[in-house]
Amino acid sequence: MSKKRYFIQLAYDGSLYHGWQIQPNAITVQECLDKAMSIYFRQTIETLGCGRTDTGVHATEFFAHFDIEDVAEEWVLNAISGINALLPYQIAAKKIIAVADDAHARFDATARAYKYYIHFEKDPFKLNRSWLVKDKLDVVLMNEAAKELFNYQDFSCFSKSNTQTFTNNCTISKAIFEETEGGLVFTIKADRFLRNMVRAIMGTLIRVGKGEIDIEDFKKIIESKNRSKAGQSVAACGLYLVRVEYPYLG
Repeated sequence: MSKKRYFIQLAYDGSLYHGWQIQPNAITVQECLDKAMSIYFRQTIETLGCGRTDTGVHATEFFAHFDIEDVAEEWVLNAISGINALLPYQIAAKKIIAVADDAHARFDATARAYKYYIHFEKDPFKLNRSWLVKDKLDVVLMNEAAKELFNYQDFSCFSKSNTQTFTNNCTISKAIFEETEGGLVFTIKADRFLRNMVRAIMGTLIRVGKGEIDIEDFKKIIESKNRSKAGQSVAACGLYLVRVEYPYLG
């Protein structure tokens, strides 16, 4: 048998982890996944994720690819229960999918979507899973400002500095706040995202909602391409990666 490539679909609560990507002296989701899969398949498995979620960020849908040698495809595709038995409870393997040998979990993704959850009253059951905001927010005005994101492509003002990206251009196709019981959820979808981009956008839209800046100010911040002009990054606990789209996956 030759080497074969697969995608694995995951969901995880990021509260206990220092993000997705393996790093020294910190526990990450990728480290736990690679260890569990290496034990199960009895060979070294190294995954590559569809992106890099930060410390404390969650995912209800996340994909990674991996290569495996000399293992029957049927066994790989039916390995979910065995892998889950070796994973911490906060990480769940959902599905393994056979893909082309050149399929790439990161570079082949055509769109990603995130949700950010806010609640307005102290709730112990939302600890580490939603962000508590005590201020009254103008949701209508925040949604009007969010629509302005469709008119721009360079989002340097919402990106961490000194990142290894060739461009800060992104195309945002959805950005909307919706009311939930006792809170809000912000959904944003784009062809790609910059490091820390969603949390920085949220921090700036919250300033709009508080009346600290208006929509014209919001537009000027984007046009400035200056991170120091935008709002602070909001807490990681409310952020979820919820959708990753590929041309060859339904």
